[in-house]
Amino acid sequence: MSDWNAAQYLRFASERTRPAADLLARVPLRTPDHVVDLGCGPGNATALLAERFPGASVVGVDSAPDMVAQARHALPRLRFVEGDMRDFHPEAPPDLIFANAVLQWLPDHAGLLLRLVRQLAPGGCLAVQMPDNLDEPSHRLMRAVAADGPWASAIGDPAAARTPILGAGAYYDLLRGAGCAVDLWATTYQHPLADAAAIVAWLQATGLRPFLAPLSTEHRAGFLAAYERALEAAYPRRDDGMVLLAFPRLFLVARRTA
Repeated sequence: MSDWNAAQYLRFASERTRPAADLLARVPLRTPDHVVDLGCGPGNATALLAERFPGASVVGVDSAPDMVAQARHALPRLRFVEGDMRDFHPEAPPDLIFANAVLQWLPDHAGLLLRLVRQLAPGGCLAVQMPDNLDEPSHRLMRAVAADGPWASAIGDPAAARTPILGAGAYYDLLRGAGCAVDLWATTYQHPLADAAAIVAWLQATGLRPFLAPLSTEHRAGFLAAYERALEAAYPRRDDGMVLLAFPRLFLVARRTA
């Protein structure tokens, strides 16, 4: 898969940062010493963490070199490192592991979340936000267009691009069983965007990446054009000419009590 593009991601920086702020608002810690932003991207959520916890050591971790480079440029006083989030091992037990819009890309959530909880310091928190939008028109049409065109063989199985996350109840049971107090909620954001092309631009930085990565320049252009046409029918213009992108997200804050 092609590398993450920080500039493309930041085209909708305000909308992408809002869920991170909503998640951080529910973290009950007052003065943590060690904070890790797992999957920090270009540092937009890391900046919130550093502002909320000015006395803490805040470290951003991401596997994408372009994201880490952008974060270091934007926030030179903070520490950012490249690392594989599937095999994350902190230097010291964190008081907070913050994972905003990243764990949905990783498999085996039962094993992953238990491992992250075990890495926390006593009383520490795991705070997670994940898109839960695979059943939205944006993603259903993404898979449908991927399966119907000259690009289909290069893309392969569209359903394999991202594994569905677990249900809220499964995360609750998992984290309670791991000795955590659990705060769990879901929110659907309604993002006003200019048109279907803006939805495509939003998703080119995230959900479309596995579909576009294997395509030739010609097939990529054809796929994006077909996808945009499909979105135009699914996202009608509102009275002011805008379209509304519904974006469901699942949030959880697990505090280690055992």
